[in-house]
Amino acid sequence: MTQTDPCHLIDTHAHLDEPSLLGEVEALLSAAAENQISKIVTIGTTLASSQNSVQLAEQQKMISAAVGIHPNYAAEATDEQWKEVVKLADHPKVVAVGETGLDRYWDHTPLQKQIDYFHRHIALSRKLSKPFIVHCRDAEQDILNVLSAEAKQGSFCGVMHSFCGSLATATRCLDWGMYFSFSGMLTFKKNTELRELAAKIPQDRVMVETDCPYLAPVPFRGKRNQPAYVKHTAEVLAECYSLSFEDICRITTANANAFFGMKP
Repeated sequence: MTQTDPCHLIDTHAHLDEPSLLGEVEALLSAAAENQISKIVTIGTTLASSQNSVQLAEQQKMISAAVGIHPNYAAEATDEQWKEVVKLADHPKVVAVGETGLDRYWDHTPLQKQIDYFHRHIALSRKLSKPFIVHCRDAEQDILNVLSAEAKQGSFCGVMHSFCGSLATATRCLDWGMYFSFSGMLTFKKNTELRELAAKIPQDRVMVETDCPYLAPVPFRGKRNQPAYVKHTAEVLAECYSLSFEDICRITTANANAFFGMKP
Protein backbone atom coordinates (compact mmCIF):
# COMPACT_ATOMS: atom_id res chain seq x y z
CA MET A 1 0.00 0.00 0.00
CA THR A 2 1.46 3.33 -1.04
CA GLN A 3 0.81 6.67 0.55
CA THR A 4 -1.75 7.50 -2.16
CA ASP A 5 -3.64 4.22 -1.89
CA PRO A 6 -7.04 4.43 -0.17
CA CYS A 7 -7.25 2.85 3.27
CA HIS A 8 -9.32 -0.35 3.33
CA LEU A 9 -10.59 -2.67 6.06
CA ILE A 10 -11.82 -6.26 6.11
CA ASP A 11 -14.76 -7.31 8.27
CA THR A 12 -13.48 -10.76 9.19
CA HIS A 13 -16.65 -12.04 10.87
CA ALA A 14 -20.20 -11.20 9.84
CA HIS A 15 -23.48 -13.12 9.68
CA LEU A 16 -24.99 -11.69 6.52
CA ASP A 17 -27.39 -14.62 6.20
CA GLU A 18 -29.18 -13.60 9.40
CA PRO A 19 -32.82 -12.64 8.66
CA SER A 20 -32.34 -9.05 9.85
CA LEU A 21 -29.58 -8.53 7.27
CA LEU A 22 -30.27 -10.92 4.40
CA GLY A 23 -32.96 -8.80 2.75
CA GLU A 24 -30.70 -5.75 2.66
CA VAL A 25 -27.39 -7.20 1.48
CA GLU A 26 -27.01 -4.85 -1.50
CA ALA A 27 -27.56 -1.77 0.67
CA LEU A 28 -25.26 -3.10 3.39
CA LEU A 29 -22.48 -3.72 0.87
CA SER A 30 -22.86 -0.20 -0.52
CA ALA A 31 -22.64 1.25 2.98
CA ALA A 32 -19.61 -0.91 3.69
CA ALA A 33 -17.82 0.29 0.54
CA GLU A 34 -18.58 3.90 1.47
CA ASN A 35 -16.89 3.27 4.82
CA GLN A 36 -13.69 1.79 3.37
CA ILE A 37 -14.63 -1.86 3.81
CA SER A 38 -13.25 -3.86 0.89
CA LYS A 39 -14.04 -7.45 1.95
CA ILE A 40 -16.42 -9.27 4.27
CA VAL A 41 -16.23 -12.85 5.52
CA THR A 42 -19.72 -14.16 6.28
CA ILE A 43 -19.85 -17.06 8.70
CA GLY A 44 -21.97 -20.21 8.66
CA THR A 45 -23.44 -21.52 11.90
CA THR A 46 -25.54 -24.46 10.63
CA LEU A 47 -25.68 -26.39 7.36
CA ALA A 48 -28.41 -24.08 6.04
CA SER A 49 -26.52 -21.00 7.22
CA SER A 50 -23.33 -22.30 5.61
CA GLN A 51 -25.15 -22.92 2.34
CA ASN A 52 -26.58 -19.40 2.43
CA SER A 53 -23.15 -17.97 3.18
CA VAL A 54 -21.62 -19.72 0.19
CA GLN A 55 -24.47 -18.54 -2.01
CA LEU A 56 -23.86 -14.95 -0.91
CA ALA A 57 -20.16 -15.33 -1.64
CA GLU A 58 -20.93 -16.66 -5.11
CA GLN A 59 -23.18 -13.68 -5.82
CA GLN A 60 -21.05 -10.88 -4.39
CA LYS A 61 -17.39 -10.33 -5.22
CA MET A 62 -16.53 -8.64 -1.93
CA ILE A 63 -17.93 -11.52 0.17
CA SER A 64 -16.11 -14.70 1.15
CA ALA A 65 -17.58 -17.45 3.31
CA ALA A 66 -16.78 -19.71 6.24
CA VAL A 67 -18.77 -22.89 6.82
CA GLY A 68 -19.35 -24.87 9.98
CA ILE A 69 -21.60 -25.85 12.86
CA HIS A 70 -21.72 -23.36 15.74
CA PRO A 71 -21.38 -25.08 19.15
CA ASN A 72 -24.86 -23.91 20.15
CA TYR A 73 -26.34 -25.72 17.15
CA ALA A 74 -24.28 -28.90 17.34
CA ALA A 75 -26.97 -30.72 19.33
CA GLU A 76 -29.33 -30.63 16.34
CA ALA A 77 -26.67 -31.38 13.73
CA THR A 78 -26.67 -34.82 12.12
CA ASP A 79 -23.76 -36.74 10.64
CA GLU A 80 -25.31 -36.24 7.20
CA GLN A 81 -25.41 -32.49 7.73
CA TRP A 82 -21.79 -32.53 8.82
CA LYS A 83 -20.85 -34.42 5.65
CA GLU A 84 -22.52 -31.68 3.61
CA VAL A 85 -20.59 -29.01 5.52
CA VAL A 86 -17.36 -30.91 4.75
CA LYS A 87 -18.24 -30.86 1.04
CA LEU A 88 -19.05 -27.15 1.17
CA ALA A 89 -15.74 -26.38 2.86
CA ASP A 90 -13.89 -27.25 -0.35
CA HIS A 91 -15.70 -24.51 -2.28
CA PRO A 92 -13.28 -21.90 -3.72
CA LYS A 93 -15.18 -19.02 -2.07
CA VAL A 94 -14.88 -20.68 1.35
CA VAL A 95 -11.84 -19.26 3.14
CA ALA A 96 -12.28 -20.77 6.62
CA VAL A 97 -13.97 -23.45 8.72
CA GLY A 98 -16.38 -22.51 11.48
CA GLU A 99 -17.43 -20.97 13.50
CA THR A 100 -16.66 -23.70 15.95
CA GLY A 101 -15.57 -23.65 19.59
CA LEU A 102 -17.28 -24.02 22.96
CA ASP A 103 -20.06 -22.23 24.81
CA ARG A 104 -20.95 -22.78 28.47
CA TYR A 105 -23.17 -19.68 28.68
CA TRP A 106 -26.06 -21.20 26.73
CA ASP A 107 -27.17 -24.69 27.66
CA HIS A 108 -28.06 -25.74 24.11
CA THR A 109 -25.54 -28.51 23.44
CA PRO A 110 -23.85 -30.95 25.86
CA LEU A 111 -20.22 -29.97 26.28
CA GLN A 112 -18.87 -33.29 25.05
CA LYS A 113 -20.73 -32.93 21.77
CA GLN A 114 -19.39 -29.39 21.41
CA ILE A 115 -15.88 -30.74 21.98
CA ASP A 116 -16.43 -33.47 19.39
CA TYR A 117 -17.45 -30.91 16.76
CA PHE A 118 -14.59 -28.61 17.74
CA HIS A 119 -12.12 -31.42 16.98
CA ARG A 120 -13.94 -32.18 13.72
CA HIS A 121 -13.57 -28.59 12.54
CA ILE A 122 -9.87 -28.49 13.37
CA ALA A 123 -9.31 -31.78 11.51
CA LEU A 124 -11.15 -30.35 8.49
CA SER A 125 -9.11 -27.16 8.74
CA ARG A 126 -5.90 -29.18 8.59
CA LYS A 127 -7.14 -31.34 5.73
CA LEU A 128 -8.05 -28.36 3.54
CA SER A 129 -5.31 -25.99 4.74
CA LYS A 130 -7.99 -23.44 5.58
CA PRO A 131 -8.03 -21.73 9.00
CA PHE A 132 -10.67 -22.26 11.67
CA ILE A 133 -12.70 -19.71 13.62
CA VAL A 134 -13.17 -20.13 17.39
CA HIS A 135 -16.21 -19.05 19.37
CA CYS A 136 -15.55 -18.99 23.11
CA ARG A 137 -18.09 -18.02 25.76
CA ASP A 138 -17.48 -18.83 29.42
CA ALA A 139 -15.27 -21.73 28.31
CA GLU A 140 -11.68 -20.50 28.16
CA GLN A 141 -10.10 -23.42 30.00
CA ASP A 142 -12.11 -25.92 27.99
CA ILE A 143 -10.99 -24.22 24.78
CA LEU A 144 -7.37 -24.34 25.92
CA ASN A 145 -7.70 -28.03 26.77
CA VAL A 146 -8.91 -28.83 23.24
CA LEU A 147 -6.28 -26.67 21.57
CA SER A 148 -3.54 -28.14 23.76
CA ALA A 149 -4.56 -31.65 22.72
CA GLU A 150 -4.64 -30.59 19.07
CA ALA A 151 -1.24 -28.90 19.33
CA LYS A 152 0.26 -32.26 20.28
CA GLN A 153 -0.98 -33.59 16.93
CA GLY A 154 0.68 -30.83 14.93
CA SER A 155 0.44 -27.16 14.05
CA PHE A 156 -2.84 -25.44 13.23
CA CYS A 157 -4.14 -22.06 12.08
CA GLY A 158 -7.04 -20.47 13.96
CA VAL A 159 -8.48 -17.20 15.19
CA MET A 160 -10.09 -16.38 18.53
CA HIS A 161 -13.06 -14.43 17.21
CA SER A 162 -14.54 -11.47 19.10
CA PHE A 163 -11.83 -12.05 21.68
CA CYS A 164 -12.54 -10.86 25.22
CA GLY A 165 -10.59 -13.43 27.23
CA SER A 166 -7.68 -13.25 29.62
CA LEU A 167 -4.06 -12.41 28.97
CA ALA A 168 -3.12 -15.94 30.08
CA THR A 169 -5.40 -17.41 27.41
CA ALA A 170 -4.08 -14.99 24.81
CA THR A 171 -0.49 -15.92 25.67
CA ARG A 172 -1.09 -19.64 25.18
CA CYS A 173 -2.94 -19.06 21.93
CA LEU A 174 -0.13 -16.84 20.68
CA ASP A 175 2.31 -19.66 21.41
CA TRP A 176 0.23 -21.86 19.09
CA GLY A 177 0.38 -19.23 16.34
CA MET A 178 -3.22 -18.10 16.61
CA TYR A 179 -4.75 -14.79 15.58
CA PHE A 180 -7.17 -12.55 17.48
CA SER A 181 -10.12 -10.65 16.11
CA PHE A 182 -11.71 -7.78 18.00
CA SER A 183 -15.36 -6.78 17.71
CA GLY A 184 -17.41 -3.80 18.84
CA MET A 185 -16.93 -4.89 22.45
CA LEU A 186 -13.52 -3.23 22.22
CA THR A 187 -15.28 0.14 22.01
CA PHE A 188 -17.53 -0.28 25.05
CA LYS A 189 -16.59 2.29 27.70
CA LYS A 190 -16.37 -0.22 30.54
CA ASN A 191 -13.98 -2.51 28.64
CA THR A 192 -10.76 -0.77 29.66
CA GLU A 193 -9.10 -4.09 30.48
CA LEU A 194 -9.92 -5.46 27.03
CA ARG A 195 -8.30 -2.44 25.38
CA GLU A 196 -5.24 -2.87 27.59
CA LEU A 197 -5.06 -6.53 26.58
CA ALA A 198 -5.46 -5.71 22.88
CA ALA A 199 -2.42 -3.45 23.11
CA LYS A 200 -0.37 -6.48 24.23
CA ILE A 201 -1.26 -8.62 21.20
CA PRO A 202 1.48 -8.52 18.53
CA GLN A 203 0.35 -6.34 15.67
CA ASP A 204 0.86 -9.12 13.12
CA ARG A 205 -1.82 -11.24 14.85
CA VAL A 206 -4.78 -8.84 15.05
CA MET A 207 -7.88 -8.43 12.91
CA VAL A 208 -11.21 -6.60 13.25
CA GLU A 209 -14.80 -7.78 12.86
CA THR A 210 -18.39 -6.79 13.45
CA ASP A 211 -20.05 -10.14 14.32
CA CYS A 212 -23.06 -8.36 12.82
CA PRO A 213 -25.95 -8.13 13.40
CA TYR A 214 -24.66 -8.42 16.99
CA LEU A 215 -22.26 -6.35 19.14
CA ALA A 216 -22.57 -2.99 17.41
CA PRO A 217 -19.72 -0.67 18.44
CA VAL A 218 -20.03 2.72 20.06
CA PRO A 219 -21.69 5.00 18.86
CA PHE A 220 -24.20 2.42 17.59
CA ARG A 221 -24.26 0.16 20.65
CA GLY A 222 -27.63 -1.49 21.14
CA LYS A 223 -28.58 -1.12 17.49
CA ARG A 224 -28.35 -3.63 14.68
CA ASN A 225 -24.74 -4.01 13.63
CA GLN A 226 -23.50 -4.02 10.02
CA PRO A 227 -20.13 -4.33 8.23
CA ALA A 228 -19.76 -0.56 7.75
CA TYR A 229 -19.43 -0.18 11.52
CA VAL A 230 -16.18 -2.16 11.72
CA LYS A 231 -14.47 1.16 11.07
CA HIS A 232 -15.29 2.27 14.62
CA THR A 233 -13.67 -0.82 16.14
CA ALA A 234 -10.59 -0.24 14.00
CA GLU A 235 -10.34 3.34 15.23
CA VAL A 236 -10.30 2.17 18.85
CA LEU A 237 -7.79 -0.57 18.08
CA ALA A 238 -5.55 2.07 16.52
CA GLU A 239 -5.74 4.03 19.77
CA CYS A 240 -4.76 0.91 21.73
CA TYR A 241 -1.52 0.72 19.74
CA SER A 242 -1.04 4.51 19.51
CA LEU A 243 -1.20 4.17 15.73
CA SER A 244 -2.96 6.12 13.03
CA PHE A 245 -6.18 4.85 11.53
CA GLU A 246 -4.33 4.38 8.23
CA ASP A 247 -1.76 2.18 9.95
CA ILE A 248 -4.35 -0.05 11.58
CA CYS A 249 -6.13 -0.43 8.23
CA ARG A 250 -2.89 -1.52 6.61
CA ILE A 251 -1.98 -3.90 9.46
CA THR A 252 -5.34 -5.60 9.98
CA THR A 253 -6.04 -5.91 6.25
CA ALA A 254 -2.65 -7.51 5.60
CA ASN A 255 -3.22 -9.88 8.52
CA ALA A 256 -6.70 -10.86 7.29
CA ASN A 257 -5.48 -11.47 3.75
CA ALA A 258 -2.65 -13.63 5.07
CA PHE A 259 -4.84 -15.54 7.54
CA PHE A 260 -7.62 -16.33 5.07
CA GLY A 261 -5.34 -16.76 2.06
CA MET A 262 -7.09 -13.95 0.18
CA LYS A 263 -5.44 -11.84 -2.48
CA PRO A 264 -4.69 -8.22 -1.50
